[in-house]
Amino acid sequence: MAESRYARWRLTGGMLATAGLLALSGAALATDQSQQRQQGRDTNQGAKQDARSEKVDCRAENQKSNAQCRQDKHETKQGGRQDKRDTKY
Repeated sequence: MAESRYARWRLTGGMLATAGLLALSGAALATDQSQQRQQGRDTNQGAKQDARSEKVDCRAENQKSNAQCRQDKHETKQGGRQDKRDTKY
């Protein structure tokens, strides 16, 4: 009977340890994902700011039409979105 109690405690302790490790690994995964999302947001915001300044510079130089400047801005933002996807996944 003493052996069965010991075996039960050992089994219970093992199960609790396993559950604890699973919880910790889940928390680590969530932290990784949140960091990837934050890096993606930072990349996207940087691309937006670059696109804005590029359009302002384009219009100030007056070498292209407004439509061409808009297209340049659009392409810059699209590149930033792709960089964000590359960062996250």
